Formats: sequence, C-alpha cells, structure tokens
Amino acid sequence: MERHMIQPSQVFLCIEPVDMRWGMDRLSAYLQGMAQPPCNGAVYAFTNRHRSRLKLLAWDGNGVWLALRRLHQGAFRWPAAGDIVHQVNQQEWLALADGIEWQRLRAKLPDHWHA
Repeated sequence: MERHMIQPSQVFLCIEPVDMRWGMDRLSAYLQGMAQPPCNGAVYAFTNRHRSRLKLLAWDGNGVWLALRRLHQGAFRWPAAGDIVHQVNQQEWLALADGIEWQRLRAKLPDHWHA
C-alpha cells in the first residue's frame, strides 16, 4: 500500500501563503495570475501563514484534485520568499509531506568544488 496519496513527477511550491478557505477555482485563478498553467499535470502546493496546513491542486487529465493536509504539531518547512514558485523533486516532496526538513536532503557542494 502506498504511503502518500499523491506522488507526482513535478511539484511546485507556491511560496506566498494563501487563505486556506480558497477552493480550486480561486487557487487556479491565483496560479494563472502568476503565469503558471494549473492544468499542466504538475501538482501545486500552497500553505497557510502558520505553515501548519498544506493544500494541493492537481490536474489529472480528467479533472482537478484538491487535497488538504494538516499537521497536528510543528510546521511544514517552506522555502524563503524570493521566488514565486519553487520546484521540488520526488524525494523532497515526500519528506515535505511528512513534515521533515526536506531542504537538508540536497548536499551542499564544498566551496572548492565546481558544479
């Protein structure tokens, strides 16, 4: 049995917090206002100001999914402001959904190494 309901190939985190009362139409309009296509097969993740709730918007080709996750303790680790959206990989997404500090999953290259 799968541990997570949604395991997309692309997840984009919308950096600015949103009102968790927003439904799929308002979230879709919000994405379009940021020049992000809500029906491109990716999942878009939104959080509230306290980072205790996570709302997901996904198009599966037949319709739109809207899912909500709430942590009973702690907060979701979220990127700092700066970008409008931030893409995460599969491993980072699964860690984020579990409330784990997913930013530590990517090792930082030593300063003397060149990418």
